[in-house]
Amino acid sequence: MIVAADEHGIALAARILADGGLVVFPTETVYGLGGLAHDPDAVARIYRVKGRPGSNPLIVHVAGTAQARELAGEGWNDVAEALAGAFWPGPLTLVLPRAQGLAEAATAGGPTMALRVPSHPVARALLAACGRPVVAPSANSSGRLSPTLASHAWEDLGDHVDLILDGGACPAGVESTVVDATTRPARLLRPGPVSPMKLEEVLGRFAVGPGSETVARSPGLETRHYAPRTKLVAVTNPEAAGRLAREALAEGREMASLAFGDTPADMILPGTPSEAEHALFAALHRLDSLGLDLIVAVLPPDEPRWWAVRDRLARASAP
Repeated sequence: MIVAADEHGIALAARILADGGLVVFPTETVYGLGGLAHDPDAVARIYRVKGRPGSNPLIVHVAGTAQARELAGEGWNDVAEALAGAFWPGPLTLVLPRAQGLAEAATAGGPTMALRVPSHPVARALLAACGRPVVAPSANSSGRLSPTLASHAWEDLGDHVDLILDGGACPAGVESTVVDATTRPARLLRPGPVSPMKLEEVLGRFAVGPGSETVARSPGLETRHYAPRTKLVAVTNPEAAGRLAREALAEGREMASLAFGDTPADMILPGTPSEAEHALFAALHRLDSLGLDLIVAVLPPDEPRWWAVRDRLARASAP
């Protein structure tokens, strides 16, 4: 059931969460599939509904920095304080030592948790009404395109969830930036709307990549992820896209191309990283609905400001 994200809808959603149910709600990044973080049955149901591997941890959402500090306890540190002060509420997730009381599956059994304070007014209102931490991975089947509209979540998950709050399009459009605040230097695990340049202003030096841990500390690190049902191929230049288009035409296959800025393509997204991030998943959802045989994406420049877009397309095109 989809309902408007008004005062009545938010109150209904909070009651469903309190009763152990699952609610889809908008954040500034993508729509999340929420359940109480301390409820092992709700967390287990999230994994079942998504078909999500148990090795892939969830992000814990809280209403404010004070609640995050309280949850983290002695695990809260100077890196977390600096990043929270600069970017919360907002699309930044911090990895910190695991808090007591969380459902074990929420952290994939690992020693850390992923934690953030969203800025979307609906998410904030829901978390305040609920009063407790909520885990919320993206509201889609595991590995598929993330939803940036309530209709995306409905088409994918439908009646497998108890309620969908419709808060319109998600303004950021890609999943949160994830930083591991337990390491020195801090480590960027997943690029997102908080760019590497913004992180550098706060942190100075930081590491990049998942590190050598055997247990994943962040969601979104799987080789194949964020993928449409239609086969997607990522290429580095328009010439490669043109070659694939000629091959598809000769073989009688239907293909569409996606690119950024002034690069020729069937679908051209804005030429700035933040605008392209906002439009990316919505564009891929549209192309995926056309019944094509192939989508070819021309990657934007290999520059830090484009890391979030390149990461999503690289994982979407992985075998």
